[in-house]
Amino acid sequence: MKITITKNEEEFDITAAWRIIGQMLEKKNAVIGLSTGQTTMGMHRIVSEIHAKYPFDVSAITLFNVDELTNLPREYAGSCYTMIMNQIAGPLGIPEENFIMPPTLSDDFEAESLLFEKRLAERGGADLQMLGIGSNGHIGINQPGTPFESETWVSPMDPDFEARVRRETQVPAGTVLGGLTRGIKNIMHTRKVILIAKGAHKAEIIEQAILGPVTTDIPASVVQLHPNCEILLDAEAGARIERYARGRGYCF
Repeated sequence: MKITITKNEEEFDITAAWRIIGQMLEKKNAVIGLSTGQTTMGMHRIVSEIHAKYPFDVSAITLFNVDELTNLPREYAGSCYTMIMNQIAGPLGIPEENFIMPPTLSDDFEAESLLFEKRLAERGGADLQMLGIGSNGHIGINQPGTPFESETWVSPMDPDFEARVRRETQVPAGTVLGGLTRGIKNIMHTRKVILIAKGAHKAEIIEQAILGPVTTDIPASVVQLHPNCEILLDAEAGARIERYARGRGYCF
């Protein structure tokens, strides 16, 4: 497990962007998993800006997101499809057939979960997963308590996040919201995982996930067992593990 702690948020965004670009340049038909949220907006913008200034071939690159909200219109600004499309897939001109996402509306999400994984497997599986971490340690939408052997499924949302989504979308109270997410087992089968976090509010959970025991109480802790994993943090998110990282000669 490699740990990279950048000097600030700007350096974090640039470093993370080049991890994505590096994978694209290294393997012309790479399959790359992304995440959405405040952590990833800057890195996606930089990837798009660099590609616009110095175009490189992405015609065979496949992009997907680690999860997607369910029972909401795909057009909702907070849907993972819309965010990834607007932030990176659209600006790069990724062909529609190479942007693999499950639907937000379906009568059979179990079948959609299987189809999502089948489409990724047909392309050789995921080469890289940029993996966010929630304040409670969730990865994808695999909340605390999710078994490590879980496979792609529809998980309940974090209650605070669900409340925000309901306010923004005004969905009927009876509509069950959730998220179709790659399971922890599927995530761990990715060839390279980069766990990303920035901001002081992530420092405590990063310490628990990286220096604490591997436990389903903190799903992100499982990355300690991944054979090719990097922990990429800005200075604030890495503040509580900096001494540990420096003592082992990790990159800064």
